[in-house]
Amino acid sequence: MRNKKNKKDAKEGRKTLPIRLNLLFLAAFIIFTGVVVRLGFVQIVNGEDYKKQAEKQEDVNVSSSAPRGKIYDRNYNTIVSNKALNAITYTRTSTTSQEERLKVASKLADMIHVSTKKITDRDKKDFWILTHPNEAKKLVQKESELKGDDKVSDDKLYELQLKRITDKELNQLTKKDLQVLAIKRQMDGGYALTPQFIKNEDVKPSEIAYVSEHLDELPGVDVTTDWSRSYPYKGLLRSMLGSVSSSDEGLPQSLLEHYLSLGYSRNDRVGKSYLEYQYEDVLQGQKEKEQSTTDKQGNVTSSKVLTEGKSGKDLVLTIDIQLQKAVEKIIEKNLRSAKQRGGTELLDRAFVVMMDPRNGEVLSVAGKQISNKNGKYKFDDYALGTMTSSYAMGSAVKGATVLTGYKTGAIHIGSTQYDEPLYIAQSPPKKSYQNMGLINDLTALERSSNVYMFKTAIAIGKSEYRKNQALPIDPKAFDTFRYNFSKFGLGVKTGIDLPNEATGYRGTSTQSGLLLDYAIGQYDTFTPLQMAQYVSTIANGGYRLRPQLVKEVREPDPQRGIGAVTESVKPDVLNKLDMTSDEIKRVQQGFKLVMQNPRGTAYSNFGNKKYNPAGKTGTAQSFYDGPIKSKRGTPTYNTTLVAYAPADNPEVAISVVVPWVYQDYNQRYPITNDIGEQVLDKYFELKSKQESNDTQAKNKNKIENEAETNN
Repeated sequence: MRNKKNKKDAKEGRKTLPIRLNLLFLAAFIIFTGVVVRLGFVQIVNGEDYKKQAEKQEDVNVSSSAPRGKIYDRNYNTIVSNKALNAITYTRTSTTSQEERLKVASKLADMIHVSTKKITDRDKKDFWILTHPNEAKKLVQKESELKGDDKVSDDKLYELQLKRITDKELNQLTKKDLQVLAIKRQMDGGYALTPQFIKNEDVKPSEIAYVSEHLDELPGVDVTTDWSRSYPYKGLLRSMLGSVSSSDEGLPQSLLEHYLSLGYSRNDRVGKSYLEYQYEDVLQGQKEKEQSTTDKQGNVTSSKVLTEGKSGKDLVLTIDIQLQKAVEKIIEKNLRSAKQRGGTELLDRAFVVMMDPRNGEVLSVAGKQISNKNGKYKFDDYALGTMTSSYAMGSAVKGATVLTGYKTGAIHIGSTQYDEPLYIAQSPPKKSYQNMGLINDLTALERSSNVYMFKTAIAIGKSEYRKNQALPIDPKAFDTFRYNFSKFGLGVKTGIDLPNEATGYRGTSTQSGLLLDYAIGQYDTFTPLQMAQYVSTIANGGYRLRPQLVKEVREPDPQRGIGAVTESVKPDVLNKLDMTSDEIKRVQQGFKLVMQNPRGTAYSNFGNKKYNPAGKTGTAQSFYDGPIKSKRGTPTYNTTLVAYAPADNPEVAISVVVPWVYQDYNQRYPITNDIGEQVLDKYFELKSKQESNDTQAKNKNKIENEAETNN
């Protein structure tokens, strides 16, 4: 029974198989028919559209730079701005040939005149090969005819052509050829679809007009505007403001990797040094980004703006440009006067730094170098030297020495020492400029006693002076001095918002006599900026503030000029002196005596000033290490001054440094004190005028408001 049933099932299965195959063939036929119909529809109806799409290339994003932000002084006077320039540009596609660019360059050369100074011999050779193809082939005819394994590559042939071109061939290039070459050289640079400046300096109106009339004959050429940095106050602060790369230069080679890592393009214009470099991320404008779509030939078929361009943000400096201008004139006047007196062969520079000791704002930072050319004195800006050059500062640092003495317990308030020559074995006598007898810490500052500082240093070095005997000093005393001096900003970076700040020279020897020299500012060297931070720290009661050149960052506002504040720089306390308030006030009292007591070393300049000054003078015996190589090592003297005012509520602190001022101590001139006096006088004069103007403005507004109320 079971076998019969199995045979019946098999017979029925064979009957259903053809039916299933027929259904499968029918389904395949329907699907295939649908595909054919769809393909036909696509080709007939949408074929042209898809063909165009297939011929399109990838979308290309192009960025164009925006003007940099402006720089203002604290009173919103423009120090650095942008000057609009007429410009002629060329934008090449990815498929533009050498011959096409040469044709455009030849036409453009008849319309404008460009500089040929940047053309190199290699440029000339490349151009000669391009414009003299038959003659160029003859130079390598033998090599080019080789076949098989002996065949020379095209790159090798080109190298041979370059080597075999002589001056004879290059002299075939005419003045017109060089103009064409200079233009084409600019065309070949940069990226495809990115405008390249052909000419953006000294573009004549007639050139702009002529090119504009013939743009239809010059594919890729356009007439537009560019910008360059403008300095309304000419040389003021020029070295410290820094510089910006040109449109030709793009990213400077020395900063190439740095800027590329930040997403810049190689042809971007950027800050190269100091303020322009330090605040590049603020001053650099926001690029306009445009997306362009090109066809198979590289022609732009459509474009759209992805991001609107925007000018860079503006910097407001702490500098008072009117004060800066006056300070620079004062330096120049005194340098000229000193040189005219004679006896100052090596004198060639002077520095002034002015700070607000309440917040660290730099009010003026000035440096000048003087040179005599053909009987006329010439002055160059050297404001940068206030932070990049260092000198032995002499007695001006004695405030730090006294406070270090207090801190270590070597002396205390009111300690007395006998000022007398010190006779140390195998050493010349070490003494003050006069024997002062028994003096205390105030008199030591007032009259600038060296011996008082020597004996303080001996105590810090855990030693004891014995006449005509050796003076063993604990070498750790050098570290003690340097650690405490660093708390004033001496021998360390001040933290100013600029790159490349110097720290000064730190001596390596630990001979006992050098520790005594350190105590009077004649061993390690410091910068004028460090000296300003040091005296500010004493003036404000012991707070070392970071010197700041930037006060605010503001949005650009073409209509009103000054836009909204986006960032306001706050005072930054780097450290507080680890000394008591009484100890700091004691040194402040000594500094006041320096200027206001008849025995003080600066009394002749400051004794009758109403602005209540305090400070410390300095003279350091040093050795010349300036630009005149034959004079290096010559004994000379540096003179210094640190000061602040008013003594009871300081609002301004200054350092004045004049290195290599004279070679003979007996021929000394008070140039440093004179500069300091004139600078502080000018500060309070300008302040008085500003207050008077503010009062007049308030009275005027009051009268106008009353008149409106009555009406």
